[in-house]
Amino acid sequence: MHASATRYVRLMPTTGAVVVLAAGMLTAVGPAAHAAPAAHAASGASLPFTSVEAESATTTGTRVGPDYTQGTLASEASGRQAVRLSAGQRVEFTVPRASNALNIASSVPDGQSGSLNVYVNGTRLARTLPVTSRYSYIDTGWIPGAKQHHFFDDARMLLGQDVQPGDKVAVEATGTQVTVDVADFEQVPAAAAQPAGSVSVVSKGADPGGTGDSTEAFRDAIAAAQGGTVWIPPGDYRLTSSLGGVQNVTLQGAGGWYSVLHTSRFIDQAGSSGNVRIKDFAVMGEVTERVDSSPDNFVNGALGPGSSVSGMWIQHMKVGMWLMGNNDHLVVENNRVLDTTADGINLNGTAKGVVVRDNFLRNQGDDSLAMWSLYSPDTDSSFENNTVSQPNLANGIAVYGGTDISVKNNLVSDTNALGSGIAISNQKFLDPFSPLAGTITVDGNTLVRTGAMNPNWNHPMGALRVDSYDSAINASVDITHTTISDSPYSAFEFVSGGGHGYPVKNVDVTGATVRNTGTVVVQAETQGAAAFSDVTATQSGAAGVYNCPYPADSGSFALTDGGGNSGWSSTWSDCSTWPQPGQGDPDPDPNRDLARGRPASATGSQDVYTPGKAVDGDANSYWESTNNAFPQSWTVDLGSSYAVRRLVLKLPPSSAWGARTQTVSVLGSVDGSAYSTVVGARGYRFDPATGNTATVSLPGTTRLRHLRLTVSANTGWPAGQFGEVEAYLTP
Repeated sequence: MHASATRYVRLMPTTGAVVVLAAGMLTAVGPAAHAAPAAHAASGASLPFTSVEAESATTTGTRVGPDYTQGTLASEASGRQAVRLSAGQRVEFTVPRASNALNIASSVPDGQSGSLNVYVNGTRLARTLPVTSRYSYIDTGWIPGAKQHHFFDDARMLLGQDVQPGDKVAVEATGTQVTVDVADFEQVPAAAAQPAGSVSVVSKGADPGGTGDSTEAFRDAIAAAQGGTVWIPPGDYRLTSSLGGVQNVTLQGAGGWYSVLHTSRFIDQAGSSGNVRIKDFAVMGEVTERVDSSPDNFVNGALGPGSSVSGMWIQHMKVGMWLMGNNDHLVVENNRVLDTTADGINLNGTAKGVVVRDNFLRNQGDDSLAMWSLYSPDTDSSFENNTVSQPNLANGIAVYGGTDISVKNNLVSDTNALGSGIAISNQKFLDPFSPLAGTITVDGNTLVRTGAMNPNWNHPMGALRVDSYDSAINASVDITHTTISDSPYSAFEFVSGGGHGYPVKNVDVTGATVRNTGTVVVQAETQGAAAFSDVTATQSGAAGVYNCPYPADSGSFALTDGGGNSGWSSTWSDCSTWPQPGQGDPDPDPNRDLARGRPASATGSQDVYTPGKAVDGDANSYWESTNNAFPQSWTVDLGSSYAVRRLVLKLPPSSAWGARTQTVSVLGSVDGSAYSTVVGARGYRFDPATGNTATVSLPGTTRLRHLRLTVSANTGWPAGQFGEVEAYLTP
């Protein structure tokens, strides 16, 4: 459990560090000099379902996001966007594949539960889909920089019929407000039959109706089936305590949609002789908080050598698998790990030859996949072809120490506060710790919207981070065939997160494609060196390189040009300031709201009605200035200079907001210092009968980055008020 892995306390560098460049740094070379990279395996797991984003579907609800601000609902959503439904509102999905099952990731307000009506091609199903906040809104005050998080949760149902590509499946809020993030469509096969010679837990007294306690029946079946198979028929089974002494046995169910165990601690054992096979059932926990001293895990400890876990559905645990002791040559594959309050899978030292592949992990409250070399090194182990989505308090994939580790062909998306998509780190947490050694292979990974603002640093973490937190990195770190897209901040970060300036050395980055970074391609913050070859970048938000080691006198970071690099030759020149993220294409779609999610400030605000409420994508929340103190100003930094042509000013659309006129002037600046008037003061009418919206036309002849609205009067309230300020390039 490593959210504390980001307990960085950093000071802003005050002086620039030396930028050491080899001759010809970051210049393009002809194709004859560098052949195209070899074809590579697709990133991510082979999944039995297809996901459809709610914001891409038809809806009568309200789209929220995109937003990268820690603690907001949209920032934890897949794609950083979702759809909010009030009672009677719906979102309708076009079915992407033949399916008979549906899983919905959604959020309801804290302390509430509700349900969704489900419609297939316009016909409402008799069953509803329950949704709840029971497993959400986690507080971890002992983790520096953490805010309340873990807003979304998964709920599933069998549709009772087959639907085909192109059919329509809709979900509708029945009473409680529901924010729908994503829908997974799946064709679930029929329940598997009992294997010959297996011992059924029902024959030992287990209750498939879920009323009785089936713990002793499972223990008796395991004892009776040594060397064979324990069969878990379709049903719901309640276990009230964990299982131990599990070895030399197969635990097999009829499939994760049919054989369901309800327990928050499934296997808890310090050791095993091994040869354990766990496959094809679901374990649903009841973990509603994160308590690190409690082993509320699907597997806690060791399964023993030569074991495997496959085809499992694991949900609502603290950790999916917290593996200690001898788990040599364990294979973990084709599992789903959802909605854990801490890690998804953590190889907690001593792992040798462990392979974790083709798994899907969503909504973890810490690292989704981690190796931590405590007590002895994880060795010759790998994370391969996994899909990780929405870890909300740490990294998608993290390697803390270890020898000869591989991270290959994974797809990671939408990391939130305190996390990178992939972190290769020497942060030890505890002793004895085994730092990175041998060769660390990071190959063929795809990172989408990864990296996040670190509130402890007060500056961002890159999509892929190499971190000499507690000691120098002396291993060879080979980063090859990487695709990084839409990072809200930087692509590659090299840092000594503990603030000691330990070097990051022996890093080779080859064959990377970087698209649309919010700030820079390379964020170097410690001494050391890295070589770059065939790294191409497009649409970087601020510059190509930020090279400012901390502490400032700790030494320089050398970027060596191996040839074939293009699109990131510029260097951020001022080490006293951090680049501001564009969080998108610096030459955006003209229909995009340039102000949404951007940093906002004001001359004053009232109570919780802070400046950021006017750019959060939700007109129901609003900024209100200090009362009875006209004039008051509200300012937003758009991240880059634009020829803005139109502003849309909104107040909450509720009829409770009576009509009013606000007198507003518009000022602009390219540097945040000198402002000039763009549109003089005039009255703008806001009327709930017409949506409480006013439009301001700008001449568009002047480019501006900082947009300031000054309110000098309001006929409806003695303060300036904006529910949303939207800025567009189109008139």
